[in-house]
Amino acid sequence: MPIWSRRPKVATDGKSENEARASRKRGPFLFQGSGHNWRMSLDFDDIKKARAAIRDATVLTPTVHATRLSQKLGFDLYLKLENLQHTNAFKARGALNKLLSLTPEQRAVGVIACSAGNHAQGVAYNATRLGIASTIVMPHGTPFNKIQRTRDFGATVELHGTSFDEAMAFTHDLTKREGLQLIHPFDDLLVAAGQGTVACEMLEQVPGLDTIVVPIGGGGLMAGMAVAAKAMKPGIELIGAQALLFDAVKSWIDGTRPHFDGATLAEGIAVKEPSEANIEVIRTHVDQIETATEAEIETAVFDLLSNEKIVAEGAAGAGMAVVEKLARDFQSKKIGLVVCGGNIDSRVLSTLILRGLVRDGRIARLTFEIDDTPGQLAEISRMIGEAGANVVEVIHQRMFQSIALKQAELDIVIEARDRFHVHELVEQLRQAGFKVTTDID
Repeated sequence: MPIWSRRPKVATDGKSENEARASRKRGPFLFQGSGHNWRMSLDFDDIKKARAAIRDATVLTPTVHATRLSQKLGFDLYLKLENLQHTNAFKARGALNKLLSLTPEQRAVGVIACSAGNHAQGVAYNATRLGIASTIVMPHGTPFNKIQRTRDFGATVELHGTSFDEAMAFTHDLTKREGLQLIHPFDDLLVAAGQGTVACEMLEQVPGLDTIVVPIGGGGLMAGMAVAAKAMKPGIELIGAQALLFDAVKSWIDGTRPHFDGATLAEGIAVKEPSEANIEVIRTHVDQIETATEAEIETAVFDLLSNEKIVAEGAAGAGMAVVEKLARDFQSKKIGLVVCGGNIDSRVLSTLILRGLVRDGRIARLTFEIDDTPGQLAEISRMIGEAGANVVEVIHQRMFQSIALKQAELDIVIEARDRFHVHELVEQLRQAGFKVTTDID
């Protein structure tokens, strides 16, 4: 049964809805996850213990001022660079905290996790370092580079199913059959506590932060950070960021049907079944949750790369996209954003960069209808060069078009300073008598 259909009705016991909500906020944050029959409350002491436990084996990642983006957006933006963490994502924190809690008997048997990305690598890296055998279940179709990286960290990779849900079902079967210890990616108190250490570091590095924006998938990072941040600075604002196509937590809290429609660039937070315990702490500690479209996420990843030279994966892009959407509300504030990971596929990144250059008008296509006579291409190339643009690609087509027999269609891809430069060049070419159009608005 989908999670959105299981929302419990609020029992007010004669109280108003506001009174009932306030009562719920005073209650403990209860965890019941990872297949265990236990319930515990997550509090700041758990996060402080996690920090002490993992301190020597994790990177104290910097929180840096994003100078160019701050100038562009009109407020001070600070980036917590968890893309510089071990395995290039925050997931190494929670995985390590959980692994350190295992008994010698549990370590001897080994651990298992289900993940196609950052959690897989976080578990594999830390398990191998601690001398613990690890098995990672991934669905078929997982990019080969992620499979290979996980194997390189020493894990045994099992491919099963075509979706995360099918892979997770197989993981539970293996857990029971072989007695392995399950390291859940987000539905575990110790994992969430480990992720919460990110907030401790951010507020020590930049105590003046007014708001922290955190990507949300299963909710472990947001839950842990929310408990820590509110304990350290009760007045701080916490905003969650989700991909619109996977808005499970926002829809749960808003009481609406989630989208769950298609593939997302932010695959690290593409979770249909978040932890109910995480959702409850988000409900009581987090001020706002916003979503970002695929176009907004793509633009945000490009903005981080082009403006700050930071490689961010789609999940971090969702956070940046929400920052950009709320820019008007953030004026004169200090905003913190968790760049939760940098594990973006190289092929996806290369395409994203080219698409970003096209959006900025720095790469443009010029389409000509020219007389099929000697010297036409040379003259066009000369004018492009003299205008300070660069020819990237030329396609000279005579056969497949509807223009006259003695004419040709010419596509030239150019590199320019910006879209205004492209329009200036197009106007010069037209004044010289060339019939030319461009795909730049």
